[in-house]
Amino acid sequence: MFRREKLDEIEKRKKAWEETTLKRSLERFGLEKSPTSFCSPLDIKEHDFLGRVGFPGEYPFTADVYPTPGPDTGPDFLSGGTGLVRASNYTGFGTPEDTRDFYQYMKSLGRQGLAPGVGPNLAFDLPTQCGYDSDDPIARGEVGKTGVAVDTLRDFEVIYEAFTGNSELDRIASNWTINAPCNVILSMYMALAEKRGVPIEKLRGTPQNDILKEFAARGTYIFPPRPSIRMVRDSITFCTRHLPNMNTISISGYHMREAGATGEQVLAFTFSDAMAYVQLGMDAGLDVDAFVPRFTFLTFSGSMEILKEIALQRAARRMWAKIMRERFRAKNPRSWIMRAAQRATVGEYSKTRHRPLNNLTRAVLEGVASALSGGTGYTGYPYDEPLGLGHSLEGWQLNIDAARIIRYEARLCDVVDPLAGSYYIEALTDEIENKAWEIIDKIDAMGGAVAAIESGYIQREIARSAYQHQREVEKGERVIVGVNRFVGENELDVTTTRLVPHPYDPVKRDMAEERQLANLKLVKVRRNGKAVLKTLKELREAARKEDVNLIPYIFEAVKEYATIGEICNELRGVFGEYEPFAL
Repeated sequence: MFRREKLDEIEKRKKAWEETTLKRSLERFGLEKSPTSFCSPLDIKEHDFLGRVGFPGEYPFTADVYPTPGPDTGPDFLSGGTGLVRASNYTGFGTPEDTRDFYQYMKSLGRQGLAPGVGPNLAFDLPTQCGYDSDDPIARGEVGKTGVAVDTLRDFEVIYEAFTGNSELDRIASNWTINAPCNVILSMYMALAEKRGVPIEKLRGTPQNDILKEFAARGTYIFPPRPSIRMVRDSITFCTRHLPNMNTISISGYHMREAGATGEQVLAFTFSDAMAYVQLGMDAGLDVDAFVPRFTFLTFSGSMEILKEIALQRAARRMWAKIMRERFRAKNPRSWIMRAAQRATVGEYSKTRHRPLNNLTRAVLEGVASALSGGTGYTGYPYDEPLGLGHSLEGWQLNIDAARIIRYEARLCDVVDPLAGSYYIEALTDEIENKAWEIIDKIDAMGGAVAAIESGYIQREIARSAYQHQREVEKGERVIVGVNRFVGENELDVTTTRLVPHPYDPVKRDMAEERQLANLKLVKVRRNGKAVLKTLKELREAARKEDVNLIPYIFEAVKEYATIGEICNELRGVFGEYEPFAL
């Protein structure tokens, strides 16, 4: 990109600048080294625009995976109305009735993106995520707390009462943050569709289904790694053959970053997991281009250092394209695309309970990073995210308006990859990518992501990075405004007035367990007990055969109103339970 003689000239001028202009400034301020850096063509001497950046929508997809965002998919999608089939914001609490009523209430207000063509993005409570029924003693005190309680098909029937007519199952997309018992939830959705007369091949949605990151960070695993990824294999193969519009997985770096992973680590760990899933499908006999286009990625989370997060997104797109084209020999360009709804983000670990309105400023910076990395100006979760489950409508309004201002007033989304060609951004993109490849090479040498998890390597690395981050915070080396600096008596804790009640009724949430236990008891009384036992026995026998896909067996059990706990207990009896490492 640059002629050798021109680079030599720049190098001489840089040395002269360091020995004169910069040196005098440092002496004046009593500094040994500059607190800032400056980049020049010397930092990207071998930069190849076509090879390293390219045009939006073309390999290597550094600039963006699409040539243009198409119809206006900006912040107005938070209020619905784009005509695209998508899921709404992450929501769910209490009993199925509570969550159904919440969606109906939000629809009446035109909130949460619940326009025609928009389905739920369900958050489940911890017992559901870990495969326990609400009446299991281990679930006591947790029912309906972190999300909605789902025990049987009856609960899905109730939740989806909010989605009928022009929001029927074949006209919406549903997202489910579910991993270990993903195939149970998927089977419930298929059973619900069958009862409503909707062909399952018309269903759209995205289960999270990324079990490997559960072992690394999030913790809602059930079975050991090997049988767990068998369940993912079953999802991939079944959906590829029978649910062609269903995304099979949402590969998630987010939770590993929130747990403490660095930017380079989160790229390496996420793509190592993703490669394990690709290999699963191929080992099951699927053509790589038949199923990878239905893989999606959740965000990588992120720090407040938004220039680094922009560079990380650019590196991520380039890395995934290279992995799919070169390692797996995918021929369809759709397989090379890292499909993700969001771009650069500021993680929730960067938000604070102290002086929470400062989180709005952090959210605005997140929106700027999103816009400058190919996104919509999405501003993440509202300022009151750290204060408890759910978000106030005032908080959502502030975030939506911030995203609209970024998009429509500041017009930051008018140019794709506007920082392309910046000496700093290009050098940083290369640096982040190279460090991530080094970690991937190390994981490959161990035998891949599953082996790295079984050995505890990934868990230890995340724990080590989290410890280092916390030490920096406690020593004041990493500044967090209002937490470890600027906390004097003269600082004000600014609050805002609540105009409407919180959409998650705290009384309902407190009473959720009692009401859900009554729901479950009634289902068990009314169902055909012999039919339930028959389907569970057939599932147990099938689970002992490694090459058998278990979804048809789970589907039959779900239709007889077997509970999520009963199904998972049968599988526990065959697969065992995972025992986490003591780090």
